[in-house]
Amino acid sequence: MQTGKPVVNKAVYIVNSEGEQVPVSISTALLRDRQGEVIGGVETFRDLSLVEQLRKELNGRHSFADIVSRNHEIWRIFQVLPAIAESDSTVLIEGPSGSGKELFAKAIHSLSARREGPWVAVSCAALPDTLLESELFGYVAGAFTDARKDKPGRFALAEGGTILLDEIGDISPALQVRLLRVLQERHYEPLGATTTVKADVRVIAATNKDLGQMVKKGRFRSDLYYRINVVQISLPSLSQRSEDIPLLADHFIARFNRLRSRDVSGLSDEALSILMRHDFPGNVRELENIIEHAFVLCRSGLIQTEHLPAHLRPGDPTETLAGTTLNDIETRAIIQALAQNNWNRTAAARQLGIHKTTLWRKIKALSIAIPRQGHQSPH
Repeated sequence: MQTGKPVVNKAVYIVNSEGEQVPVSISTALLRDRQGEVIGGVETFRDLSLVEQLRKELNGRHSFADIVSRNHEIWRIFQVLPAIAESDSTVLIEGPSGSGKELFAKAIHSLSARREGPWVAVSCAALPDTLLESELFGYVAGAFTDARKDKPGRFALAEGGTILLDEIGDISPALQVRLLRVLQERHYEPLGATTTVKADVRVIAATNKDLGQMVKKGRFRSDLYYRINVVQISLPSLSQRSEDIPLLADHFIARFNRLRSRDVSGLSDEALSILMRHDFPGNVRELENIIEHAFVLCRSGLIQTEHLPAHLRPGDPTETLAGTTLNDIETRAIIQALAQNNWNRTAAARQLGIHKTTLWRKIKALSIAIPRQGHQSPH
């Protein structure tokens, strides 16, 4: 209105009532009468959530805000993650398969001074040792029979950026020696080369194994372990952060709604109850796969038990209680009620049909961890 100049498709973020950042495109224009006098203005907003989600799916980049949790251990990691990202130290991320190790590694890269540089991830368990060496360090023409031309390795592709060495506990002792040299001297030799190449790369290692125990058993070099374990992040399993199950489920439902143009509103109480009882050996990745499976069968409304994978659907209702103590059942019911009511104890007590002081006594007796309010971030 002051400059008289229109704004066309300016991309910004707004914050909705749930505290989530929503990407939008804003356009503005002046309204004039027949004499050309300004009589007002018009502003339009276009929701870019789908565009933003597709962009992330295409280029594989995830920001810090994509990690979702109410768990106090995860939030402790959130608090130190920016400081870890600012340094250029090697980071070791430990956690069970499917717990989100790569997502945290990407967050470190996205927050670091190397964010404009390349992001390269390598699964050390996916390739045999001989292939993994050439994959990491590359080779020159003539290095072996089929090497007709030079091929850069992953370290070369990650130059100026970050490389994630996933499942580092699976590499052989011989390759451990080569990797140690790269981390110590910051240079390497491609296979068949006679000169060394400088490596300006930040290294993040990840594993689902206990490397400390592997060192004690002589299966992993202690000098390499201490070199990669400058900063350590330990991720809990999903069974240790069950308060995150409803939050993560809603996050994945919103994501698949955007990507598949669906209108699934959430989980039924019965479906959520099944998920809260499940121990999730596959962790967050397993939960995401369960929600994706449900989207195949559910096009709108609530996800019901019949939309869940067959191994989760109950047969005899008593079977789901087998091997479960009364305290276990009571703990899960309380956590479920609290999560459904955004951790409001008064509302949860009302849902459970008990007085709030009774609920408070049970929370203390069962050692249920209550996250601080507002600990909700849009994995």
